[in-house]
Amino acid sequence: MKKQSSIVVPEGCKRVLLHACCAPCSSAIVEWLLAHEIEPIIYYFNPNIYPQEEYEIRKNESKRHAESLGIRWIDDDRRVAGDEEPCGYGHAAWQQAMCGLENEPERGKRCEKCFYYRLAATAKKAQELGIKFFATTLASSRWKNLEQINAAGNAAAGAVSSQDSVVRFWAQNWRKDGLQERRNELLKEYNFYNQLYCGCEYSRRLREEHIPH
Repeated sequence: MKKQSSIVVPEGCKRVLLHACCAPCSSAIVEWLLAHEIEPIIYYFNPNIYPQEEYEIRKNESKRHAESLGIRWIDDDRRVAGDEEPCGYGHAAWQQAMCGLENEPERGKRCEKCFYYRLAATAKKAQELGIKFFATTLASSRWKNLEQINAAGNAAAGAVSSQDSVVRFWAQNWRKDGLQERRNELLKEYNFYNQLYCGCEYSRRLREEHIPH
């Protein structure tokens, strides 16, 4: 008997705007989508990533991955090197949004707010492009709280949707059906840069505090 897939495609979904946190987490998801005749458009918006050098490495790896497959990759880079951010929506703006949550633990309230911050931008971009569904590779990480991600995605979809323009969040556990194992295989095949912390300066600090010296 054929095993039923744990990944359920929303009815009518032929195209999805996929918020990508990094290339390793995107790889198996994108491969699965293409194999099931769903067009992925990768959307890169991660103003949380720190420092700038780390941000550039992750962004370039995501772009390299998309280009290797010939799929569309959208760079919504609104940050600049230094303090001046004319768009008001880069790393400094993200820091301001997280004000008061700096000492929250991983999977705490800061992560909830960070997920919503990024997925709200994704939902808005999906609406601008006329794409009815969006998803996120954040839901592929075993270090993330899936309930927090789904709540943020659904809230983001609700915030931008209107009677004339409905955007839906594809809430999915992308660790299922062997995708976690395939991610690890593709990481080696592409020789991806594999980051050692979530991305923000606070998660980096927490990791460094727990590394034996």
